[in-house]
Amino acid sequence: MLIIYLFIFVLKVIENALATFRLIVLANGKKGLGAFLNLIIALVWILSASLVIMNFQEDLLKVAAFVLGSYAGSYIGCVIEEKVAIGSNMLVCISSKDEDTLTNKLRELDYEVIAMEGQDKLDEKNVLIVITTRKRQNLAINVINRIDKNAKIIVQSAFAYNNK
Repeated sequence: MLIIYLFIFVLKVIENALATFRLIVLANGKKGLGAFLNLIIALVWILSASLVIMNFQEDLLKVAAFVLGSYAGSYIGCVIEEKVAIGSNMLVCISSKDEDTLTNKLRELDYEVIAMEGQDKLDEKNVLIVITTRKRQNLAINVINRIDKNAKIIVQSAFAYNNK
């Protein structure tokens, strides 16, 4: 009987991990992959739900395995998505440091950087827009912080469209 609980738990982990990952995939415009993941999710759900529904009133441990598997799967899906890091982000960096220092260092590391001048209430600022993959985002932030500990960095999800 223990094998049934474990099987339900594992199926729900797989289902919810894939469902969480699917949401991120769709948010990044990958419709084909999202549809394929949904196909697998539906199949896994049918298997797990049918195992739980059969005599569930007499065996509430099936429900517990189902619920705990959902919880664990959701968490694991977030971890997987974080590791895969699909998509692009836009970093907006506002700095008082010399524009060339930051811009050149980021460009040396193959980041796309747009530099412009700005002004706050008191003095002039340099504004850098950096387009990066999510996988390389933390490296760019670390480089900026090493050069200017007081830089303001705004991170925003971006759908980088390239017409080439």
